Amino acid sequence: QVQLVESGGGLVQAGGSLRLSCAASGRTFSSYAMGWFRQTPGKEREFVAAISRMGGSLYYADSVKGRFSIARDSAKNTVYLQMNSLKPEDTAVYYCAATSSPFLEGLVTTRSVYTGWGQGTQVTVSS
Repeated sequence: QVQLVESGGGLVQAGGSLRLSCAASGRTFSSYAMGWFRQTPGKEREFVAAISRMGGSLYYADSVKGRFSIARDSAKNTVYLQMNSLKPEDTAVYYCAATSSPFLEGLVTTRSVYTGWGQGTQVTVSS
């Protein structure tokens, strides 16, 4: 199974920006569509963004559309989440995940289709 490690989290003020990275091990990175999820204490892990195997298709949760962008670099086996105009409600632990499922909205937004998960990185946005 693919191994994933997130980094780039931290503390920022509302309106600021952060860039999260997710590094994948092995040589099968291009075989997976990648997603970002986030979770706060006492709440379910929720979908944030996803990108297809070749990076040609993107999907975002309504709550982050227009503020966040997802990208991947096959040469570095890395997927990124650029977060702009951050709000306090964006505060969460952010996780990256990999799936071999077809890139369809009903699949890539669902936690159960992802077969590999990173350990998470904390993002805190102050008022």
